[in-house]
Amino acid sequence: MKLCILDNDHLDAAAAPRWHSYGRMTERLLRAAGHAGELDTFVARDGLYPEDWDAYDAVVLTGSRSDAFGDDPWVQALRAHVRQRLAAGQKLLGICFGHQLIAHCLGAPVGRASQGWGVGSNTYQWLGDPSVANAQGQVTLLASHQDQVLALPEGATLLARNDHCPVAAYAIGKQVLCVQPHPEFDADYSGYLLDTRRERFGEDLYQRAKSALKADHDGLAFARHALRFLGA
Repeated sequence: MKLCILDNDHLDAAAAPRWHSYGRMTERLLRAAGHAGELDTFVARDGLYPEDWDAYDAVVLTGSRSDAFGDDPWVQALRAHVRQRLAAGQKLLGICFGHQLIAHCLGAPVGRASQGWGVGSNTYQWLGDPSVANAQGQVTLLASHQDQVLALPEGATLLARNDHCPVAAYAIGKQVLCVQPHPEFDADYSGYLLDTRRERFGEDLYQRAKSALKADHDGLAFARHALRFLGA
């Protein structure tokens, strides 16, 4: 299986030496989950895309600090490519911003969450493949988002939810798999985001998220599920 990763952001200068990019984090996660095939990453934020989309079995969209529903030229261009990929029947995996952008392209409402930021370690009710969840039917993943998918796209199946994020993951047939939190994050990067955005989050949310941050999460289990989905 040959995968294309569309990297949709640039990390802060202080974070890049250690974590490199969202594309690199996603590569590491997929390799750890068992992907042994080719992985090519293109920085969509810089306008870089494959010359031959059909060379790839699936396309993965990373997170971004930008709005999936925004008017930035590069976001508009990305939405155009995603609509083409959807129409072509190509398999797509969307993470955070990617999850929102795919939903937006499918006509679902996406916007600022009235609940505020979702950050740090979050537990979700998992409604999909039981192998992803614990014995209580829950998954724990690391999140950092102020936007959400506000309603399921037409024809989508809800896979994960909690009170803060009612549409935390969804699938559409055997073509689309999307997740709002970040399975590719590690706890240190999640902590870095909390520290650098402390004033934006407010002290109460910062302290609660920081104290609840867990090194153990189910990102790898989700990635294994994603690879099975993309290879099906």
